[in-house]
Amino acid sequence: MIAISLQSGSNGNCVYVETDGLKLLFDAGIAGIQASHRLAAYGRDIRDIDALIISHDHADHVRYAGVYQRKFGIPVFITPKTFECSAAVHNLGRLHTVNYFQAGEELQFGSISVQTIPCPHDGVDGAVFVVSSSGKKLGILTDLGHTFEELFSVMASLDAVFIESNYDPEMLAEGPYPAFLKRRIRGPQGHLSNQEAAELLRSGSRLKWACLSHLSNNNNDPQTALKTHREVLGESLPLFTASRYAATGILSI
Repeated sequence: MIAISLQSGSNGNCVYVETDGLKLLFDAGIAGIQASHRLAAYGRDIRDIDALIISHDHADHVRYAGVYQRKFGIPVFITPKTFECSAAVHNLGRLHTVNYFQAGEELQFGSISVQTIPCPHDGVDGAVFVVSSSGKKLGILTDLGHTFEELFSVMASLDAVFIESNYDPEMLAEGPYPAFLKRRIRGPQGHLSNQEAAELLRSGSRLKWACLSHLSNNNNDPQTALKTHREVLGESLPLFTASRYAATGILSI
């Protein structure tokens, strides 16, 4: 199994996963031409994607879903509530192939499964994902809201993970955001701090690597995030950071 974060952050999110011949995209928050070029740099053709799976209705995750389908012919998998809200708010345009799932269901693609897990982030019907293939499990866990109980058992089952590590509490407190937005970010429907993400990763006894994702542009930076995680986790777990502007390169399990 391989994975590439094509971009991660409030300016757009998209993750590519390839395993046993299946090619998946998670979220469509970056322009189709960007996704196409970044995949091509690693010898992948976006037109070969088997499915686009959407996590929730926020623009940085769904705004280009219609483009991905119309231009590249990619089937879209989305919950009914997320589709209804996204179509109304983000003007997705006409979609010809929409496959609905309920958050909590398991999607099956031959021998490969994608477990969808409801989460308390402030989308209308958000989910995070675990891809299972040939005995390996990859988590795509961003926009979580808070660390709910199921996450710890999920983390313990994973071989690798993209994990939200959105903000540094001190940078958030001292930064330029208005008070209501600061409350939203650190509240139970917002985002995980570096410390919260690191504590969650401590449950991951099987992890071969973790990629810190969805870092805030104003309230975090890669060096601060990595420093906090190293203070909690030590040096043994390989850590990467997902860029707001570029692909990570190929990460393998």
